[in-house]
Amino acid sequence: MSLGSLIAKARIDARLSLEDLAAKTNIRISVLSEIEKDNFAHCGGETYARGHIRNIAAVLKADQKEFIRIYDEEQASEVRSMKQLLVEASVMREPQEVRKVSWKVLVMISVISLMVVGVAQIIISNTNTTDVVSAAPAVSAQPSESAAPSQSPKTQPSAQSSFSTGTGVEVTIDASRAKSWLFISDAQGRTLFSGQISRGSAKTFTTDSQLNLKVGNAGGVDLTVNGKKVAAIGVDGEVVSVSYGVDS
Repeated sequence: MSLGSLIAKARIDARLSLEDLAAKTNIRISVLSEIEKDNFAHCGGETYARGHIRNIAAVLKADQKEFIRIYDEEQASEVRSMKQLLVEASVMREPQEVRKVSWKVLVMISVISLMVVGVAQIIISNTNTTDVVSAAPAVSAQPSESAAPSQSPKTQPSAQSSFSTGTGVEVTIDASRAKSWLFISDAQGRTLFSGQISRGSAKTFTTDSQLNLKVGNAGGVDLTVNGKKVAAIGVDGEVVSVSYGVDS
């Protein structure tokens, strides 16, 4: 039996319609229908397809690992590096080919630089000598109070730990075991956060109706959704995309 058939059977056994399953997984009905027909072309890539399969298995109380194993066998997916998965999940950009600079451009830059230096020397030579000498005492072992702020190190701002576009849904991501890349957006596509969460830190996100998460190292983080801790969404090094709504 194919993966699509297994999902359809599990849904029927759970007495859920496609509409019910779509509401619980936040996956469009059209995509769910195609998945049950073993068509994963509109899932948005292998990473999203695996995320949908895990989400469906969790709602249907099925074996997520078995569903993923069958998916890999049927789709004959090639093994991808962590960099490729991060690129596919839009967490990082595809490296661009380094453009070569023409020697003519380099010559032009050199000529312009020499001209700028020449003009600067002329201006400096025309400056009053007394003014130049008077600047020397400003460099001393005991700077004045006005100079002190420019010499003191800048205080690093504390890391922001909460992001909100509403109050209907709340998700807390705790990097309890390892650091991870995160990309968080709401139902309107607005980006709440894009970057890295360090090990031992936590970030909380709230919005009105739905939060969409892309986690670059799913095994390193723990999730709490609307006050309830949820099961692990993946393993170490795995890129996972999940969505949570008001009823999650």
